[in-house]
Amino acid sequence: MSTGLQLPNELNLSPHLSAHKYFFVCTLTVAAWDTLVLSPRTWRLWKSEGWPALKILFHFMRFFMPAEFTVVAVAFFDTKWTQSQCQRFFLFEPICTAILLAAASAVHVIRIYAIYDKNRSILAVMSALFALQVVVTGVASGFYRSVPLLSGQGCIAGPKHNWVGIYWVGPTLLYTVSFGLALMRSFESLQSRPISKWKLMLRDGLNLYGAIWLVNMTNMLFWFIVTPTDAADPIKTIVTSMAAVLTTSMTLRVVLSIRSTLAGGGSFALSASSAGASSSRTGTTHTGISTHGAGVHTYTLDEMRGKPEGEWGVGDGDAKSSVHGLTAGEDGVVKVGVVEREELDTAGVKITIDREIGYDESERYRK
Repeated sequence: MSTGLQLPNELNLSPHLSAHKYFFVCTLTVAAWDTLVLSPRTWRLWKSEGWPALKILFHFMRFFMPAEFTVVAVAFFDTKWTQSQCQRFFLFEPICTAILLAAASAVHVIRIYAIYDKNRSILAVMSALFALQVVVTGVASGFYRSVPLLSGQGCIAGPKHNWVGIYWVGPTLLYTVSFGLALMRSFESLQSRPISKWKLMLRDGLNLYGAIWLVNMTNMLFWFIVTPTDAADPIKTIVTSMAAVLTTSMTLRVVLSIRSTLAGGGSFALSASSAGASSSRTGTTHTGISTHGAGVHTYTLDEMRGKPEGEWGVGDGDAKSSVHGLTAGEDGVVKVGVVEREELDTAGVKITIDREIGYDESERYRK
């Protein structure tokens, strides 16, 4: 006569619930790894000057994400967590995730707007998608329920209706447009500076945008395609936590990949060099050279390069030079003074380089 072994509720899990728990362990592992790996770069960013919007959003997500999923993990794995407690708690994850996704999407709006050189049309499109996301996630959060699990099996939030999946349509749509616009901007840059596709992906962080789009699209497919076996089947929400964690993790790296200052969303990878080249082209440089007992002669750099050494009237040049810093006058002229020392009472030479840079004509220097 055989006696059946009765497993406790926390071990007597359905296949989908068991997969959900295993996958959530993977989510926590990714969150913990990300928190540890980014700690040095987070500290360096914290110590940097100023607090632009991207820096504030970065640090908010950096601390909010692990805090949220630590609390969710306690409710999910604590075998003493009762269903009555879950009835008062289940809205915690959808509401906090909506806040986290809003912060991540705000980063995308600011960054895409910046790499398109503050294009108003781009800002209008991204802002509209952001507003749609905030409204949809806020409304859909009110239509979650506590999944009716047995005591000891944890607390999971699930949708009351299938249409509640629009919660993830808003973010996925925004990240799709963000990924597409980032791709377009990067491929446009190949016309001015051709590089390999691999280097282009790493330079502009296209792999980060692509990863965000992929995990959100996968999550949406689970919401609208997979069919649960019963009311206690949590299969629809199996990817939601991972989607939120990876979206946050990749968005943090989008911020860290910005090579310029974070003010105003940073600049595109080629903007700094382009602005510098533009400044050089629009600037004029005059060099005045005077020797003791002689008059002052003014040359352009092209004239200096083409002048033979014998015509300068300068000695063997043993004296060392000292550079007296960079000064800007009221007329917008930047001057670099280089003075030859008269250490041996020889004839001194004074060289003054006046370089006028067209700051007003360069977008990089406009306030």
